[in-house]
Amino acid sequence: MAQRRPVKRSLTLRGHRTSVSLEDIFWDAFRACAEADGDTINGLAAKIDEARGDLGLASAIRVFVFERALAKNQFLE
Repeated sequence: MAQRRPVKRSLTLRGHRTSVSLEDIFWDAFRACAEADGDTINGLAAKIDEARGDLGLASAIRVFVFERALAKNQFLE
């Protein structure tokens, strides 16, 4: 089973370094989403960051990953 505790990971958003704490399962799915979209992790994170409103970046990434899984009906796997 994947790491359950969040791990701090570094990102660069529009030239600025930042970090997010995500569990391995969300990080792996986030990375897979970026790859599937032909994007980089930083590029996808920047898009999520622009659209997140007042939600924290790590939470916005988790919601993005979960919504993507729901859209693909992968939540039952």
